[in-house]
Amino acid sequence: MENLSRRKLLSLGAALGLVGVANSAPAWASTGSVTADAAAGTDPQWIWDDMADPLMASMIDNGHVPAINTAWASWVNNNDPLPSGLPAEFAAYLGQVNRLPSWADQTKLTRAADFNRRRDTYLFMLYGLGSGIMSTVIPREAKSVYWSAGGANMQDRAAKTFTFGYYLSQLGAFEPTGQFVVTANKTRVVHAAVRHLLPQSPHWRAVADQTVPISAADILVTFHSLGTYVHRKLLEWKIPFPAADQEAFLHSWQVAVHLLGVPDEYIPQTWAEADKQSAQVLTPILTPTTEGIELAEDLLGLTAQIDLGVTRGFLNEFVRYVLSDEVGDWLGLKRDYAAAALVRTAWPAYILFREGLSPVMPATFYMMDQFVRALAMLFLNKGTSGTSTPITIPTANRPD
Repeated sequence: MENLSRRKLLSLGAALGLVGVANSAPAWASTGSVTADAAAGTDPQWIWDDMADPLMASMIDNGHVPAINTAWASWVNNNDPLPSGLPAEFAAYLGQVNRLPSWADQTKLTRAADFNRRRDTYLFMLYGLGSGIMSTVIPREAKSVYWSAGGANMQDRAAKTFTFGYYLSQLGAFEPTGQFVVTANKTRVVHAAVRHLLPQSPHWRAVADQTVPISAADILVTFHSLGTYVHRKLLEWKIPFPAADQEAFLHSWQVAVHLLGVPDEYIPQTWAEADKQSAQVLTPILTPTTEGIELAEDLLGLTAQIDLGVTRGFLNEFVRYVLSDEVGDWLGLKRDYAAAALVRTAWPAYILFREGLSPVMPATFYMMDQFVRALAMLFLNKGTSGTSTPITIPTANRPD
């Protein structure tokens, strides 16, 4: 029998006219998922997290979150014992989910980690200025981020998001001494907290087209704005990308999406299936919003706090280069045609030299290299020393 909370949510959505048939089939065949024999089920836009959502509602309503945030600050490595000081119910939940799925392939995950290490320069750029800015033209994501607590401090919000990608890209990320499994489970809990809090915000309700945010479909959209987008751009840039590396990179994302609570039947099995799913759920929904435009400006404005070695015009044009002029126009990014010409010549030359495809170091190589390093520092730890920004559970929405 379906979980009661989900039944209520589906009924409410149908009553509000937000869906024709709440139990409609997904927009893609589950035969293309990591569990290829799964039967088609509920459309993932009507699936949230039956394990984490009621738990976090209870933790928030009963005032346990500050103690949890304090207790789990020292819980970092995948094989760390659960910290003391957690409510029993919360500790029991973490004990259930803090593990890899049975289908995880450690050989592929190890290869993915090595690939991430070798390609970290491109990943920093694409995750930061590509995926990060793309998120601001994903309406549901932009509105959820803006009206949640994180929207009031985008530097901290960006750093926490980058922490997720940083630990995913680490050597040994999924091994016992790695840190990604813990990071993913902390992120899953934060999503559950936001699902409980945001519907209480009159500001979010006034602009949202859903009754509860961050559905399984929304998480898949985010996956495509990250993993699928990066895969496509690396191929477009002609970065050497052997088939085994591509498969390993996908597998790391498949495991990551599973750890975030998305049912396996909706996780694409191949890049071909991922591209097909992305074309259905991501590409058609990209559009500007008032919230997204402000978030994009906040993110790009963070560069004023650290010397990236480039002008704001260069930054605007790099965003246009990795996304599109259409997205740049949506976000009101002012044109700098001199910087545009520089980006379109300097970045390909930078790639050719880095990949050993050109023996001549371009005059702009040092500038581009410093730009990448400074950008990574900016998002990862707010421009200061250290490794990452701790993930904490919110207890409220964006202040009015």
